[in-house]
Amino acid sequence: MFKKILIAYDGSDASKRALEAAIDLTKKYDAYFEILSVIEELPKYAATVGEVKEIQLEAQKHYHQLQQEAITKAAEIGVALVDKVMPGHEVDAIVGYAEKHQFDLLVIGRHGHSAIRKKHPGSTSSHIVTHATCTVLVVA
Repeated sequence: MFKKILIAYDGSDASKRALEAAIDLTKKYDAYFEILSVIEELPKYAATVGEVKEIQLEAQKHYHQLQQEAITKAAEIGVALVDKVMPGHEVDAIVGYAEKHQFDLLVIGRHGHSAIRKKHPGSTSSHIVTHATCTVLVVA
C-alpha cells in the first residue's frame, strides 16, 4: 500500500511515537523510509551574519544527532532510514518536500498546547493535514 514513507521529526515525545509507527509501517510494507527535520527558528534581530550562521550550525548538529538516534533505532529492527535536515517554515517545507519527492505517506506527531486542548491537534499538524497532497498519519 505505501511505497515511500516520510516522517517529520523534531525529537519531541509526539514525534518519537510517530517514529515508532513509521518504522512499523515501513517494515510491514517494505517501503522506502526517510526522516525530515526542519530548522525554522532563527534570531529575529541578529547582531551579525556570523551569529545567524552559528545558530544554523548548532541547529543542524542538533537535528543530525536526533536523526542518528532514529536511524539507530530503525536499524535495530531491520529498517533502513535516510535522513534529511533542511531550513524553512515547518509546514511549507514538510508539505513541499513530501510532494516534490512523491511520498505516499507522511507521518507526523501531534502536539497539544495545554491541558485543556490535549485532545486537539497542534497548529502545525493541522496545517500539514490540510495542505498535504498525500495520506497523512497523525500520531497522538
